[in-house]
Amino acid sequence: MSKEMINVIIVEDDEDAVNIYKQFTNQLDHFNVIATASSGSQTLQLLKAIQPQLLLLDVFLPDMNGIELLREIRKQYLGIDVIMITAANDTKTVSEAIRGGAFGYLIKPIIIDKFIAALKQYDEVREQLHQNPLVNQENIDDLFRSNNKIKSMPSISQVTYPKGIDKHTLKLVRSKIMHINESLSADEFSRLVGISYSTMRRYLEYLVSLEEMEVEVLYGSVGRPERKYKLLSK
Repeated sequence: MSKEMINVIIVEDDEDAVNIYKQFTNQLDHFNVIATASSGSQTLQLLKAIQPQLLLLDVFLPDMNGIELLREIRKQYLGIDVIMITAANDTKTVSEAIRGGAFGYLIKPIIIDKFIAALKQYDEVREQLHQNPLVNQENIDDLFRSNNKIKSMPSISQVTYPKGIDKHTLKLVRSKIMHINESLSADEFSRLVGISYSTMRRYLEYLVSLEEMEVEVLYGSVGRPERKYKLLSK
């Protein structure tokens, strides 16, 4: 019997982040991003028409806090699972996410390997619950150890390149940026390397996931936060 498709909705107001999450989610077997939303109100309207199995949810939305949205979803749609993906790392927000029944919590800037591992862990837990009508204490202990399992999974980047990462382009990017010691935006790096902004952003995020680069999120008084990338010192 083929496994049920896991339909996903991404709730995030940063279009670049949406594209990254969508790309890596869709490359996994039986995961399918069916829609995206950039605000809480848009999400609630969307859920009236379609309900996914999984919601990837940011905390900082333009019209409401993601934790408030999580509570509202719990009231109306108990069958939807939620993984939080956010820059919020304060214990109050994390505690409220746990109380709200979030399956996982990933802190931005995300490490791609951890992102993929979290989705695979969700798939594994979901499959175990569907296959077994009854579980014993050992099974339950395993199901509630998802965070430990994610940490212990082997690094994807050590095995193969993710979809959308070409080894020759990666070599070019590394050679062009290896002597740049200052923090630059993806747009500045794209002009330096000579590739498109979206491609450069994808490779920068991949290098962040390998811990070869670091990213700093700068919050201005207006507009969207700016991400600056810098090579980590050896």
